[in-house]
Amino acid sequence: MTPLRKACGLTFVVAGTLHFLVPKRYEAIMPPYIPAHREMVLASGVAEVAGGLAVLTPGLEEPARWGLLALLAAVFPANVWMATNPDDIRGLPAQLPRWTLWARLPLQLAFGALVVKATETD
Repeated sequence: MTPLRKACGLTFVVAGTLHFLVPKRYEAIMPPYIPAHREMVLASGVAEVAGGLAVLTPGLEEPARWGLLALLAAVFPANVWMATNPDDIRGLPAQLPRWTLWARLPLQLAFGALVVKATETD
């Protein structure tokens, strides 16, 4: 298993676990038009943990890849909402440079590329 695969898998496991430890942080960035914020945060946490574990499990590379790419696409609206409505995000530090919120958008593409690379098979 490559170091990249380990890092990718562990990153998603840790990120997914945080959805259960600090769900309000994730709920705060969700657009108001998405229903059931708590349930969606918990479901995305489950998906991140499952995807991360799948990345770390030989033979599950392809399902891990497609599942995590779908997850990244599904959470993209929250990143757009955060960038376009920073004053509506509870708990967002006022001193946080707004460009960092916009930087998250192309960063999602980088995460997608990381997932694809990490789940390549020999």
